[in-house]
Amino acid sequence: MRIGIFADSHDHLDHIRSAVTVFNDSQCEAVIFAGDLVSTFAIPPLRQLNCPLVACFGDNEGNKPGLLAGMRIVGVLGEPPMSYVATDGTRFLLAHMERQMRGLEGDFDVGVYAHSHKPLISRDAKGRLFINPGETSGWTFNDPTVVLLETETRDASLIHLRQSATGVAPAGQSGAG
Repeated sequence: MRIGIFADSHDHLDHIRSAVTVFNDSQCEAVIFAGDLVSTFAIPPLRQLNCPLVACFGDNEGNKPGLLAGMRIVGVLGEPPMSYVATDGTRFLLAHMERQMRGLEGDFDVGVYAHSHKPLISRDAKGRLFINPGETSGWTFNDPTVVLLETETRDASLIHLRQSATGVAPAGQSGAG
């Protein structure tokens, strides 16, 4: 199963649209968003997704009731940390900040977090995969990114949106399989 992962879009509509294109072109069966959509006007591009969206709030959401209302059309939005079980049984723990996951001993296979705007794909001592997809906005580091995860192999690839949009083959950074 292919899962798209992104975060920290901070109202950058062009990059949200690019992320949706990457997820649709990659035939993702679900997309996970790890917070900081920010404004309700960032939701309409997400309606173009060809799969369900599971999202958590970040620390910069400007209108939580409005985001909740708009997100009902697209998927599920909740307070972090939150759990999600994909249709293939892969168990996700979703938060905006890594510290929101600390001390949680529940069973999960993949932890998804964001906030730092810096992409990182790693494993812990228990073999669980942790993914920070970086920033979709590109506002901070001028390198908008998303991640594609193959749940069967636990292979995660970092996709640079600017390279994808220009027709250059996306650079992948694989996590340990």
